[in-house]
Amino acid sequence: QVQLQQPGAELVKPGASVKLSCKASGYTFTSYWMHWVKQRPGRGLEWIGRIDPNSGGTKYNEKFKSKATLTVDKPSSTAYMQLSSLTSEDSAVYYCARYDYYGSSYFDYWGQGTTLTVSSESQPFPNVFPLVSCESPLSDKNLVA
Repeated sequence: QVQLQQPGAELVKPGASVKLSCKASGYTFTSYWMHWVKQRPGRGLEWIGRIDPNSGGTKYNEKFKSKATLTVDKPSSTAYMQLSSLTSEDSAVYYCARYDYYGSSYFDYWGQGTTLTVSSESQPFPNVFPLVSCESPLSDKNLVA
């Protein structure tokens, strides 16, 4: 079946760049345009631009012309969007969406979206809990400070 796979989240520092990916499978990658869409919390969807994977031709929303660069890698059936000079305004969920220009002329499949967070804060480490066997009594050696 058709799938558009995107990483779940990216954390990037202000001023940096990030390259978001969208890996397509289940169809001929070069036969459908790929679009990118931005959604900020409490706001509507914003169209960023589109790329024709066959020719590499692109079209951008004027607002994003200096912010986004769309590319594709045909051998891996992957579309990319690079965002540059990141600020807090770029924190959002970014979706890739397939456009069926031969048939239905709408976005018929969407990726799950990548949540981009632009922050100078470091990413916290996940909490790690020690595993204790139910077969042995709890002792100091099982505990981690």
